[in-house]
Amino acid sequence: MEYIKSPFRGIARDVQGRASCYKQDWVTGLRSGIGILAPTTYIFFASALPVIAFGEQLNRDTDGRLSTVETLASTAICGIIHSILGGQPLLILGVAEPTVIMYTYLYNFAKRTEGLGQELFLAWAGWVCVWTSLLLILLSIFNACAIINRFTRIAGELFGMLIAVLFIQEAIKGLVSEFEIPNDGQPNSEKYQFQWLFANGLLAIIFSFGLLSTALKSRRARSWWYGTGRLRSFIADYGVPLMVLVWTALSFSVPRKVPSGIPRRLFSPMPWESSSLYHWNVIKDMGKVSPAYIFAAFIPALMVAGLYFFDHSVASQLAQQKEFNLRKPSSYHYDILVLGIMTLLCGLIGLPPSNGVLPQSPMHTKSLAVLRKQLIRKKMVQSAKESIKQKASNSEIYGNIQAVFIEMDSISTNTSEVDELGDLKEAIMKGENKEGNANVAFDPEKHIEAHLPVRVNEQRVSNLLQSLLVAASVFALPIIKLIPTSVLWGYFAYMAIDSLPGNQFWERILLLFITPGRRYKVLEGAHASFVETVPFKYILIFTLFQCVYFLLCFGITWIPIAGILFPLPFFLLTSIRQYLLPKLFHPQHLQELDAAEYEEVSGAPRRAFSLSFKGMETPSDEKDEDGLDLSDAEILDQITTNRGELKLRNISSGDDIRRVQIHPDDVVHPEQK
Repeated sequence: MEYIKSPFRGIARDVQGRASCYKQDWVTGLRSGIGILAPTTYIFFASALPVIAFGEQLNRDTDGRLSTVETLASTAICGIIHSILGGQPLLILGVAEPTVIMYTYLYNFAKRTEGLGQELFLAWAGWVCVWTSLLLILLSIFNACAIINRFTRIAGELFGMLIAVLFIQEAIKGLVSEFEIPNDGQPNSEKYQFQWLFANGLLAIIFSFGLLSTALKSRRARSWWYGTGRLRSFIADYGVPLMVLVWTALSFSVPRKVPSGIPRRLFSPMPWESSSLYHWNVIKDMGKVSPAYIFAAFIPALMVAGLYFFDHSVASQLAQQKEFNLRKPSSYHYDILVLGIMTLLCGLIGLPPSNGVLPQSPMHTKSLAVLRKQLIRKKMVQSAKESIKQKASNSEIYGNIQAVFIEMDSISTNTSEVDELGDLKEAIMKGENKEGNANVAFDPEKHIEAHLPVRVNEQRVSNLLQSLLVAASVFALPIIKLIPTSVLWGYFAYMAIDSLPGNQFWERILLLFITPGRRYKVLEGAHASFVETVPFKYILIFTLFQCVYFLLCFGITWIPIAGILFPLPFFLLTSIRQYLLPKLFHPQHLQELDAAEYEEVSGAPRRAFSLSFKGMETPSDEKDEDGLDLSDAEILDQITTNRGELKLRNISSGDDIRRVQIHPDDVVHPEQK
């Protein structure tokens, strides 16, 4: 509890650390030239599409009080502020599903409450944001982010699973609504006659499942057998927005005799219309809320603050995983302070607040994982070849390579580079240790490529540019409104299904349905280390505990008024994990099933992938040393989950020993059948 006794200490350290590299954040981005446009456009589409979908969900759930224009405006404003004044520029902000859920509960409560009603919904939500802002600022002042290491995988997995199920639920609700007359619809209208309602529903099913299947297919384009690496990478990165465009275009192919309004399309007022402009003056209505409801707003604010603190911190944590090898300091405390200020601003102007989002934040870091435009690698290879020509010893070769790396990497220090280049040094020195001077054993092209450490282009320009593009999207609403709502329901289903791979909770659920005689198949492919080290009965017990807890969390969301408390079980889970689970599970088993950090290791021998990344500007369809057409982006996809977590860790040195413990007694080997 020492951090509570030292208020502002975390904020002061964060400001001091980030201020020292603030200028470099801009200079590095600007020096990247047009190369920065690739990650910018990539993350823009990854951010804008969910925000548009959430806007349509809010429009339906709040009877039009909030819509896509508000979600886009909030994402743009908060993104611009954070990219300029925030601490960690790799963190992407946006209106997320938890915010939509909370605002839906707030609206339903206000609509049914005398003294609030629909008219004062945004004003009361503004007071919720005021309280939320105050709580977030207090959390940052008293260094609450010091407990971030207690956010173990179990909480993140359950939360991710809940969001995925809520996405599926929203997609189903949306499809069902396509067969019904909207609340503001006119029953006598031709398009709401039974036959046309039925036709609209059938078209919705076609467009939804069409978008879902093609988006999932294009998302995995990097593993296709056909096309060059560059083409596959382009389809994988931009395939989902392209599929939205394709299915939107197909929606205009319906016969002309079909009444206007079929299929239904996204509805949102234009930014310059009165129904949108009144949001900016919602602060005038906040004085009309009675003091009783002002203080009552503290209850939902407590949930929202805890939710934002958890979601924002985890998104920031995944955006700066240690495997990304970031060189600049983190800024957890200061970023929560900035989040509190932005939440206050959004509440005062009638917008749903934005916070750090997943998986966009780690996706942003992945897209910037470059090696200084491959210049460092080329210079190091050149230096190694020159040293070999001069018949230098391996020690001298490594010394020259290290000197080049330190010189080329503007943010490096001598000590850190010795540590970072340790694997490369070992590869170079191995030949000398055995044969005295075995330069032939060292291949500059192969070994430097394999052992060169990751570099991320840490800068603020890409975040700012993508936020400006989101702001421009607000004025592109006449085009955005052409998207059929059924395409958005398919996109909700896509977000849910795409988030499941890499979620260990989901993978353990699937493991439960594999018969004992077929479990050896799991070991033949890529798998988590717990499959080998934890007895199956403990995997079963742990997974059943998560299932029961998940059903509890999901059940709370169905309670009309108390549903706003759905974040509460996630807060309690931290204490359950710290005090209860260690009494029920062996420490080693618990470490494998729910480590404090993401500590997946490869359980079976695999092809060793290099963690080096060629610049975004360089062709991605180059071949590796085995002649395989394997792009760097494809390597990234194979070693990261869909949430952006690095899943391949150090290969266990005890593979041979652990191999004996792979199969529990109930596993039947093929040869024993």
